[in-house]
Parts: sequence; structure tokens; C-alpha cells
Amino acid sequence: MQQDGTLSVDEAMALLWARFLPHLHERVRVLEAASGALLDETFAPAACAEGGAAAHKLAGVLGSFGLHAGTHLAREAEALCSDVAQPDPSASARVAEIASQIRAMLTERA
Repeated sequence: MQQDGTLSVDEAMALLWARFLPHLHERVRVLEAASGALLDETFAPAACAEGGAAAHKLAGVLGSFGLHAGTHLAREAEALCSDVAQPDPSASARVAEIASQIRAMLTERA
């Protein structure tokens, strides 16, 4: 805290990170569910759409916290989950990989 009682930018960002972290983990969980929803046995377009929405939100928030690689990954996941009309096992594998990479970024930064 600064002498005048206000928070520094770093302190404010740390507080925001702590506040958003549970939401970020939930969005990664939704991405993981979307990866399963892209498979033949469990194909669910609504779950894919939810994954795309979660990825979109992740892209914005991760960039705000300087995790630009996470933003790029989330945008890729968003594209893979958008407008899916049929099962796609290769997209499923890539979305699962992206979710894992983003989860690792969150854990590393926490």
C-alpha cells in the first residue's frame, strides 16, 4: 500500500487476480467438458458452444493479466468450439490440450 493509503497497480492487479482465479478455473473446466463434447460418443453442440463462450472470456481476461500466450490458446479453442455441426475427435484432442496448457499457466501464476 502506498503512503496515501491507495493500492499500487501491482497490488490492485494481485487482488483482481485472486478474485478472478476461481472463475478462470471454472472456465477451463468448461473447456475440458467441451473437449469431451466434441467426441462421437458424447457429441453435444450446446456444450461445444459453452466451451467457445468460456474460451472467449478466457482470452480477454488472460490478456488483461499479461498471459498473452493464454489469450492465443483460448482464441484457438474458441474457434475450434464455434459452429460445430458434427463430432471432431481431432478438435477434441486439441481443446483438451489447450485446456491443460491454460490450467498450467494459471497454476504457475498463482
